Amino acid sequence: MGEGAWLVAFLVVQRLAELALAQWNTARLRAAGGIEFGAAHYPLLVALHLLWLFGLWMLGHDRAIDPLWLAVFVLLQAARLWVIASLGRRWTTRVIVLPGAAPVARGPYRWLRHPNYVVVVLEIAVVPLALGLPLFALVFSLANTTLLAYRIRVENQALAWAALATSNGGSVKAGTVANGYASSFAKSVRTAKNDLRHTNR
Repeated sequence: MGEGAWLVAFLVVQRLAELALAQWNTARLRAAGGIEFGAAHYPLLVALHLLWLFGLWMLGHDRAIDPLWLAVFVLLQAARLWVIASLGRRWTTRVIVLPGAAPVARGPYRWLRHPNYVVVVLEIAVVPLALGLPLFALVFSLANTTLLAYRIRVENQALAWAALATSNGGSVKAGTVANGYASSFAKSVRTAKNDLRHTNR
């Protein structure tokens, strides 16, 4: 196999291992009362990454790897492991929050709100650039950024809901969930944000 094939093979194995860990953590979170937000967009996220991997294999399996971009890729993998280790059992590929659980504030989360997405955005571009595929990097970066912008909005809503649940002793009306889009939830999000602002003053 060419150098590119080895890189893509590594990514496939890595993604499968991450999915297995995510499934295990997801089951534990749901058993503990975790609530998922934005489930409808999850198949799109999976499809995007599958197309990315398939395209990398088709276009880059026989290409050489640029050493500079490879070094950046290695650094990103270290950052990915740091994120996963920091979240521990709360790391998953879905947006799931535990009512009453405080947000993770260790590791990279001390400085960034969504460090995992920073890694993903960079990786989506860096891997094809390492294989000499700049147009491929651009197309998938645009698609990924669009999808992540939506996902981050969903995740921010979920975190705001979790903060509200914490302030209410872990109890929130079912109408505030509604997959993150009910009008009662939007009102609750605004309330939670105001509470957080006053708390941080």
